[in-house]
Amino acid sequence: MWTDKLKKVKLILASGSPRRKQFFEDLDLEVTIDVRPVNEIYPDQLKGSEISDYLAVLKASKFKETLTKNEVVITSDTVVWYKDMSLAKPADDNEAYSMLRVLSNDWHEVITSVCFTTIHIQKIVNCTTQVKFKELTDEEIWHYIRKYKPFDKAGGYGIQEWIGLIGIEEIRGSHANVVGLPTHLVHKTLMDMVQGVI
Repeated sequence: MWTDKLKKVKLILASGSPRRKQFFEDLDLEVTIDVRPVNEIYPDQLKGSEISDYLAVLKASKFKETLTKNEVVITSDTVVWYKDMSLAKPADDNEAYSMLRVLSNDWHEVITSVCFTTIHIQKIVNCTTQVKFKELTDEEIWHYIRKYKPFDKAGGYGIQEWIGLIGIEEIRGSHANVVGLPTHLVHKTLMDMVQGVI
């Protein structure tokens, strides 16, 4: 059984996100949290999934010298992509407002890349979900920012929070991906790895 094989592997989740940790618990996968800070700077010419792929691999590089046999380190990065522009985590209230004002009444893409690294191999997968906000009022935007303080979220919002519940009209693709992890790809990749497909 793949479950028996997976028990022999130590999964290291290099993320401080409680949402990502919860996803692994929901997948019945035990993970050890180990966050190693990295300066998230990427080359200017990168676009969309190239950015999140690059940063996921960059985060994995912090583990290169310490990984041991049967360990898999999982790193990830999420990009909110709007009209050829990446919307990162807002630095303050005004930046969060500017992002949500831009996203209001339009479609954008949420792209999450996940990198799986062992002492032998490295595998990167990514997922893109299209999301449409209704036309948000200033009152709604400021209520959300002041109460929920979304400064740790790309694009300045969390789909699972109040703004997502009242503001998102349509989604094309994986909902879990917008929350922070394409769980279907994570599960498939890990199963492929423990069964020797990768």
